[in-house]
Amino acid sequence: MLKKIAVVITIVLLASLGFITAKVVIPLQASAEKNGPTTAARDYALQDNNRVTLPRAQSHAYQPSPDPNKNLYWGELHIHTRESFDATLFGNTLSIEDAYRFAMGETLKTAGGEAMQLSRPLDFVAITDHAEGFGTRTHCQETGLSLSERAACWLANEPNPMIFKLLVDRVRGADIIGDPSKPAGVYQQTQRTSPKQGAFPTCRFGHGSLERCQRNAKTDWAKYIDLANQYNVPGELTTLIGYEFSPGLPAQGKHHRNIIFRTDTVPERAISSLDVPNAITLWQGLEATCSGDCNFLTMPHNPNKAWGLTYSPYTWDGQAYTKNDWRLRQKYEPQVEIFQVKGAQECALGVGATDEECAFEQVLDPCQPGETTGCAFKTGFVRQGLKVGLELEQSLGFNPLQTGFIAATDSHNSNPGDVEEWDFPGAVGAVTSSATRRLRYNSESADYQSPLKFHTSGGLAAVWAPENTREAVFDALVRRETYATSGPRIALRFYAGWDIDPSVTSDPNGIESLRDQGVPMGGVLKNAATEATNQKNVSPQFYVWATQDPMDAPLQRLQIIKGWIDKQGKTHERVVDIACADGASVDPSNQRCPDNNASVDLNNCSFNIDSGASELKTLWQDPHYNPEQGAFYYVRALMNPTCRWSTYDAIRLNQPPSPHVPSTIQERAWSSPIWISSND
Repeated sequence: MLKKIAVVITIVLLASLGFITAKVVIPLQASAEKNGPTTAARDYALQDNNRVTLPRAQSHAYQPSPDPNKNLYWGELHIHTRESFDATLFGNTLSIEDAYRFAMGETLKTAGGEAMQLSRPLDFVAITDHAEGFGTRTHCQETGLSLSERAACWLANEPNPMIFKLLVDRVRGADIIGDPSKPAGVYQQTQRTSPKQGAFPTCRFGHGSLERCQRNAKTDWAKYIDLANQYNVPGELTTLIGYEFSPGLPAQGKHHRNIIFRTDTVPERAISSLDVPNAITLWQGLEATCSGDCNFLTMPHNPNKAWGLTYSPYTWDGQAYTKNDWRLRQKYEPQVEIFQVKGAQECALGVGATDEECAFEQVLDPCQPGETTGCAFKTGFVRQGLKVGLELEQSLGFNPLQTGFIAATDSHNSNPGDVEEWDFPGAVGAVTSSATRRLRYNSESADYQSPLKFHTSGGLAAVWAPENTREAVFDALVRRETYATSGPRIALRFYAGWDIDPSVTSDPNGIESLRDQGVPMGGVLKNAATEATNQKNVSPQFYVWATQDPMDAPLQRLQIIKGWIDKQGKTHERVVDIACADGASVDPSNQRCPDNNASVDLNNCSFNIDSGASELKTLWQDPHYNPEQGAFYYVRALMNPTCRWSTYDAIRLNQPPSPHVPSTIQERAWSSPIWISSND
């Protein structure tokens, strides 16, 4: 009773201070306990003798010897722990150390009590908590705090999603509005508090509280560096040092970036959106403070939820990019997240794409006239961004948007790489746990969008590197020799060249010859028209090879996605199938593989292993190649259909799959592009 009285008094106090409105919701612990029986059902399904589908092969990751032809390594570069204030408000109590141990294969439990464990440990990981929260709660364990300080600390640590919404509205979004003088989706700052960190409740009350938060921010950042060094075991688990830069947008837009460092030589403090207003000033600030042996890169995430800004010529606060700004982006931003828990960001039907696969895991509908948030913008998807890069190359003389692809989870459960559909525990603490809560459908007018429709299970980053070390993984990210998957560990290689030996498709050692004959994914191939060759009107050769995840369904087909720009400066795209499973050939009339009739039993999620391929490999040339056109090409490898995570949850709850989402998913991998360019 005394505790309840104290909570009521605290709420009244905070309301009087302007932090809480009349709308209050039940704390997450209470609602999580209400769903206890479903936790037991899921735990039962996770026991070895009660598998719904694939067995768990729990063992230490196989680590190959260093290889100049490069090894394939799997990792996660976007994960949050309880150190992110939103994760705490969502109910996550798991630490940075827990996240590292999880990456190595240990079992954890979600805030809703569900078991989490990787089927295979990761090779590399970066913990990327929000830098905006660094230092804001460090003092909350101290004694001698005033009543206001204790109330503010309670507010920042009480697991309740309504508190998160209130804080976000106050600290991030309350000072930006739509700018009618700019294209749709561009915003400007108004009445910003300086510094903005002062708006966070724990940094507002008490003498010197703001300065205390600023000092503690350095202490928190130092802790990340120390823990990353403690858990870094080159050749087993590589721990990259990083964090997330998270400026706010209306409607919880995500114009965020993850910052990754090459070594433990890093700036003294993590620059956040409390320090600088946009990506341009972020690169400038990092360039000024990351000196000596310090090297960094940045990666935007959720272009689909940046309200059109990711590939806009303006920053979120209305600053127009200059040529020097584009140079900074070209230098420091070699990667983009193409897939994560908040949706697929390759392309979307109705916003510049007609490719049927662009309907894959879309969480937003195309924008209607007058909409500036909460919808899908044309410039919110990676394929369109690549085409914008071709346009900029014509005007600037260089392409600042030549980015490689990775995928991630953006989970707030301290569980890096936990992406398997059959084992998805949600990504937002107790908000998405247990299964009953995940399958609950709610309308778009609700305070929190249902994970059933708006969440995928997330994806993985794959890199080709000579060895598993910080330097080697970072360098692979910089040269873009990376790719993304929607979860399965599909192996994928992609090369382009002017004189590739056709025997590469049958020679098991053919990869070695490609080092001299072509460029790998992420590379730029000089246009033959600028080379001393007699192949000026002949397409380059594209070598593509993929193998299935040994713990998942077979492959169905390989595709090439091409984008190009014509003499009039207009961009185009084309999607063709280039290799089919089951010995089938591409139909020349529509450039598609025939349907292989792969099926899934929705009663138990079993799939037919006799349909599909364990390996697909081909050497392809573009029949429409034009040496006068700048172009990019990337590969999409598609698996046979399997059950979506929501179907697995429905089976465990003994109910039919939800009619609001597809019952199956066609998992895939996306290679980083290869560009054909006549510019230096």
